[in-house]
Amino acid sequence: MKLTWKRYDLQLKHTFRISRSARDTVSTMIISLEHDGIIGYGEASPSARYGEDSTTLETFFSTIDLAKFESPFLIDDILKYVDAVAPGNTSAKCAVDIALHDWVGKKLHTPLYRMWGLNPMKVPLCSFTIAIDTKEIVQQKVREAEEYPILKVKVGLDNDKEMIESIREITDKPLFVDANEGWKTREKALESVRWLKDKNIVFIEQPMPSAQFDDIRWLRDHSELPLIADESVIRLSDIPSLSQAYDGINIKLMKCTGVREALKMIHTARATGMKVMMGCMIESAVGISAGAQLGPLLDYCDLDGNVLITNDPFDGVRNTRGKMILTNAPGIGAMPRT
Repeated sequence: MKLTWKRYDLQLKHTFRISRSARDTVSTMIISLEHDGIIGYGEASPSARYGEDSTTLETFFSTIDLAKFESPFLIDDILKYVDAVAPGNTSAKCAVDIALHDWVGKKLHTPLYRMWGLNPMKVPLCSFTIAIDTKEIVQQKVREAEEYPILKVKVGLDNDKEMIESIREITDKPLFVDANEGWKTREKALESVRWLKDKNIVFIEQPMPSAQFDDIRWLRDHSELPLIADESVIRLSDIPSLSQAYDGINIKLMKCTGVREALKMIHTARATGMKVMMGCMIESAVGISAGAQLGPLLDYCDLDGNVLITNDPFDGVRNTRGKMILTNAPGIGAMPRT
C-alpha cells in the first residue's frame, strides 16, 4: 500500500465564529491510499482543541508504515497498528480509516451504507450552521440558508439573545443550539436554557466546559431541553459515564478516529439510552461523504461542513435542501473534481 497526502486550504463563505475562536480559512489534509490499482481517499481536518494541526498530521503520516500489510482488507489489524503509533492524533487516524473503507468499497463496487445493510432513505434531515456574528450578518446567513429546514446556531458569548432573536425575526424553523462550552456556570446555563425553552429549540449541545461534569449533570436535572455532548465525547471509552449527564452524543469522525469506531459508538450510545447525532469539522466532501454513510443510524445530522466553503476540491454525497443523498457510488462516494 502506498500512502500520500496533500494539504488544502478551505475558504469559508463567512467567518466561522464560535465561543472560543473565529476562522476564515481551514486547512485540511486529503490522503490517498493506493493498492492494486485502486485509490481510497481519506481526510484529516485537525482541531487545536484536540491538539492537532497541519504539522502534527505531516509527522503522523510520515511515521506510519502501511507497506507491512499485504491488503487494505485487513482493516482491523491496520487500524489497531495505526492507533498504537501515538496517542491522540485522532483526525490523522480518521483519514487512514476513511481511506481504507473507501478502498474496500471501491474494490467490492459497493457503497459503505449498503455493506452495512442500511436504508439510504432513513438519513435524518441535515442542519445548516449559523455561526456567531452581528445581527445583520446572521440574518444574511439565515436568508442564504432558506432551503435548509433545520438551523444549528452557535452561541456562548455575550450576544446569545441577539443571535436567537435575530433568527426568530425572519424564521420559525427548528433550531439546534450549540454553546461550545461557552456557558461557564450552572446558573448561567440554566438561565439560558429557560430563556430558550419556548423558542422551538430541539436540543442544547455542550452547554458547559466538558471538565464541569457535575455541573452538567445538575443542569440536566433542571433542564427542560435535551442536552447533547460534543466536546465531552471523543472516543468510544467516553460513552458509558455520559448517560448520567446527557441525553445524547455528537459523534465526529475527526474526533473518534473514523467510521469503524463511530459505528461502535452509535450502538453503545443506543445501549445506554442516548440519542445519536453526527457532526463534523469544516471538511471537504471526503470527510462529509464518509460520515453520511452512517446517516441512516442517526437521530440528528449536522454534516454541513463542506457546504460552508467555496472551494471544495472533491465531489461527493450531495446535500439537497438538507437531505443527504446516498447514491450507488462505491466506497464513501467521493472523487476529486476535475
